[in-house]
Formats: sequence, structure tokens, C-alpha cells
Amino acid sequence: MNLSDARWRTSTRSGSSGGNCVEVADNLPGVVAIRDSKDPAGPALTFDPATWTAFLGLTKRT
Repeated sequence: MNLSDARWRTSTRSGSSGGNCVEVADNLPGVVAIRDSKDPAGPALTFDPATWTAFLGLTKRT
């Protein structure tokens, strides 16, 4: 999958020290991508928007 147009943003739950950060790109049509900010050239996980929304809903409850 081509993620070259992804606009990455750091999770609001990540600390300000730049340590354990997750970045999310949700500007692409039909896909949400996440990656480790310490390895921006590394792999990214991709989800369809409905699956990502369900995941967020479940994590917010715990």
C-alpha cells in the first residue's frame, strides 16, 4: 500500500519526550494507518475506518 500521501500525527496519549509514540494517518481514503514514530521508514499497520473506530471504542473503555 502506498502511504506517501499520509499525513502522520502523534497520538495525544504519547508523552512529550518523544519516546514511545504511535503515529496515525487518517487522511487517506478508505484506510487508517498507524506506525511507530521511532521508525518512520518501517512498517505501518493499516485498517479500514470501521475497524479502526471499533478498536478505538474498545480501548477507550479499558
